[in-house]
Amino acid sequence: MEYAELKRELRGKVQERMDFLKDFTDAEVEDTIDEILLEQKLLAYPVETRRRLKQELFDSLRRLDILQIFVEDSSVTEIMINGKDHIFVEQDGRLRELDIGFESTEKLQDVIQQIVAGCNRVVNEASPIVDARLPDGARVNIVMNPIALNGPIVTIRRFPEKPITMERLLQIESISREAAAFLEKLVRAKYNIFISGGTGSGKTTFLNVLSQYIPSEERVITIEDSAELQLQGLPNLVRLETRNSNVEGCSEITIRDLIKSSLRMRPDRIIVGEVRGAEAIDMLQCLNTGHDGSMSTGHANSARDMLARLENMVLMGMELPLAAIRQQIASGVDIIVHLGRLRDKSRKVLEITELTGCEGNEIKRNPLFLFEETGEGKTGNVIGKLQQKGELLHGDKLKAAGLS
Repeated sequence: MEYAELKRELRGKVQERMDFLKDFTDAEVEDTIDEILLEQKLLAYPVETRRRLKQELFDSLRRLDILQIFVEDSSVTEIMINGKDHIFVEQDGRLRELDIGFESTEKLQDVIQQIVAGCNRVVNEASPIVDARLPDGARVNIVMNPIALNGPIVTIRRFPEKPITMERLLQIESISREAAAFLEKLVRAKYNIFISGGTGSGKTTFLNVLSQYIPSEERVITIEDSAELQLQGLPNLVRLETRNSNVEGCSEITIRDLIKSSLRMRPDRIIVGEVRGAEAIDMLQCLNTGHDGSMSTGHANSARDMLARLENMVLMGMELPLAAIRQQIASGVDIIVHLGRLRDKSRKVLEITELTGCEGNEIKRNPLFLFEETGEGKTGNVIGKLQQKGELLHGDKLKAAGLS
């Protein structure tokens, strides 16, 4: 009997043995699997195969089936499922397709429902797109029929079990030591910092790193679509997450709603996980009304493009003259840190720019650090350094914080 067929038959026997009116513990499920394996007399199979069979049976019944081993592998940063037969993983910076798949679309859908139920979300044909998360904080995006034409699409992005520190970024040369020390001062002095970059450039990771410099006595409120930030060392931390509307009558709670509510919670800093739309106007109003030291992230190809995107996002939420929007951005955002993923798959800080105000209806930028490529190594790795290009022009907050 083939392995896949044997596994399917054994799982059927375990399910027959279990009373689904009863809530089984994990230990009871494992005991039931052991009983079935013992009854089937699988001594012809090697010990390692039997051990693997037991683990895979348990994962298929109580966890994420064939995905579980990759979800637990710290070297895997991304899992992409394109229907039941095509699964890709990004491991150690390289993308590869697995030679395994789900035994049926129905099994994949069962795993999807298990994921969304764990964070009180709903996904079905009426609501086919959802953002969710796994218990370990991994971010999950799900697209179902009829939107996805080649079966259920699931994208899981894993984050490190232990938050990455600035020292680790220095070791892998994602940032220079001078720039790191400079950003530490800016965070402590409560400059408003916006982190931009493309997909997979490390925006959330970098926001986590910068948050390690926030003084522990401050009250910090995080606002996210799907909670994934891992802020450490902040005892007075409030974490807020949006909610989708559902058939049970629960109304939608948006980023905009959470930003407005957070202002009544006496925050020292507000951190918005990512700005994608009309909530940009509410975030800018926070930055312009005394909530210094706030931070957020956004998708863009450069620091300059990020400014244009912010303008467009503000216009999604409110009709304002472009000059007024630019004035709001220039006075609210102090620093833009732009990250990128180079051709060798390394993630680096490419630009740190200060916004110095508006002049002639244009937002003036003062580049402080720029990444300059100097060559390529024998293994194809990009060689370069983040070079200082200018001095901070607005040092008022540094002086107020007692920092030089």
